[in-house]
Amino acid sequence: MTAGATVLPAQVPALSGLLALAVFVVVVAGLFFARDVLIPITLAVLLSFVLSPIVVLLRRLRLPRGLAIFTAVLAALATLGAIGTLVGMQAASLATNAPAYAETIQGKVDRAQRFATDRLKLLSEEAPAAAPADPDLVRGTRTQPLHVRVVEPQVPVLEQIGGYLEPVVAPFETFVIVLVVAIFMLMQKEDLRDRLIRLFGSSDLHRTTAAMDDAAARLSRYFLSQLAVNASFGTVVALGLWAIGLPVPALWGILAGVLRFVPYIGALLGAALPLAVAAGLEPGWTTVLMVAALFVVLEPLIGYVIEPLLYGHSTGLSPLSVVLAAVFWTWIWGPVGLVLSMPLTLLLVVLGRHIPSLEFLDVLLGDRPALSPVESFYQRMLAEDPDEALDQAEAQLEERSLTAYYDEVALAALKLAAADVSRGAIDRTRAGRVVDSMLVLVSELEGADDTASETIARDKPLKPVPQDDAGFNETAPVELREAPDTWREESAVLCIAGRGVLDDAVTAMLAQLLTKRGFGASRVAHEAGSRANIGSLDLSPTRLVCISYLEIGGTPSHLRYLIRRVRARSPGVPILVGLWPEGEAALSDREIQRALGADLYVGSLGQAVEACLDLAEAGDAEEAA
Repeated sequence: MTAGATVLPAQVPALSGLLALAVFVVVVAGLFFARDVLIPITLAVLLSFVLSPIVVLLRRLRLPRGLAIFTAVLAALATLGAIGTLVGMQAASLATNAPAYAETIQGKVDRAQRFATDRLKLLSEEAPAAAPADPDLVRGTRTQPLHVRVVEPQVPVLEQIGGYLEPVVAPFETFVIVLVVAIFMLMQKEDLRDRLIRLFGSSDLHRTTAAMDDAAARLSRYFLSQLAVNASFGTVVALGLWAIGLPVPALWGILAGVLRFVPYIGALLGAALPLAVAAGLEPGWTTVLMVAALFVVLEPLIGYVIEPLLYGHSTGLSPLSVVLAAVFWTWIWGPVGLVLSMPLTLLLVVLGRHIPSLEFLDVLLGDRPALSPVESFYQRMLAEDPDEALDQAEAQLEERSLTAYYDEVALAALKLAAADVSRGAIDRTRAGRVVDSMLVLVSELEGADDTASETIARDKPLKPVPQDDAGFNETAPVELREAPDTWREESAVLCIAGRGVLDDAVTAMLAQLLTKRGFGASRVAHEAGSRANIGSLDLSPTRLVCISYLEIGGTPSHLRYLIRRVRARSPGVPILVGLWPEGEAALSDREIQRALGADLYVGSLGQAVEACLDLAEAGDAEEAA
């Protein structure tokens, strides 16, 4: 970068934002105005997902495709018909006793009003009755009253019949459309899949096939799991209400199971009607309390124990996205949208995880962390909030050693900071504040354990820092190898920071890890090794020098001169250089290593600690010999 050059932030074209907004508005408008067409098609697609595993099972039993689909559809219709018949019979038996229930409930309301009036004095005295209106005011005049005759219009007979049948015909028509479309989708499943691949992803067959298979598997598993859970919930409710003595318990169990498909309010609606009937069953409140206790115990048990055990702790959606999806789809498609909000949103999240252009859907709606541990750590350092970074570190240190955490999170975050400094995204003052926050974090982690978990550690040599942030690679053993006693003297290992503004943070981490292994480690800033200060630097107790360079930047002449100055002061002291930039040539190029003049070169803190231990043991062995 030339002196005085100004790096401008990347500019996002305004047209792309306006185009995205226009596309969003058009899509929402299309969903709203075409809901009469889209709702049956969507229901058919979801029904095909429900029936597809059954068809696959029947196909494995060597049934022809047509017969397997016919059997699955017939079984579904028979189940729905049996449930509908049972509901009708139960509702008819309940209707005969409805007036008695209403009278009992009214009696309870009257008693509650009398209690409030007599005991709590919450109701005011009755207001005086309003004076009757002048009868002459409802007429035209006093002497010539108006005679009004209401004549109802004659409605054609066919129109009257249509009005009576419309509430029945419209749902039946939608049901037939959904059933027919679902059958054709099951019949043409492979052909539809190939056409969608050709239309949306023929250039990347692997990614598109994975997305479609994942979406189909997730939705089928979700629907079948929900069906099993809700059916079990309804069965237990029916048995519980039967044991309590509530009339028509089968009706309430079926309604509770069906309404539980509705997010948030389904369980409340399923409990409302049984509570109302319980209130009208007897003058007291014993039955009401028993019914309420049944739902209060059963719903949390199903929601927080059974469902997580059955299909995991999450459906892949964040809690906020579930709420927003319910609001959005209810606004677009009404009550049907509320029922379909979860599967539709789940489908969008699955597509976002496989299609790069739709990744924003997974970021906005999914439950996976939006930032990797490295990015989150760096963001906390930029925000100068080491306390939250400490919370994250303590959570991750429950399973990993401090060395692994420093290598794969803290050090990787400092590399992001170094890249931002080199391209001018942050200035050196801001980078200095990042280092200050990092030093606070390092001091807070002084007591952290640096041993690996016995269930995770493996007996293999330490690995360099991986190229991605997908997860941790353990770099510490289960039992720590400690430095010999002769290396416990103060400043036995001297850690010198590089000249970069971020190198002091890496040096602090290295010195802390060496101290945990028993070394007498101390650290100094880069200025201590400069030409002006190297003469006053006390190297008499030093048996090993570690130099940390996060920003080596081009020709490493300054590193070569620093090593030369240290050699001149302590000719027999070995020098270890940690080069943390990704892909640094000095880590593999022997010619560059000889030109620099150090004894060892490492690319991770874990390697640096193990190399120091090896040098200490080898040095003591030579002295003993």
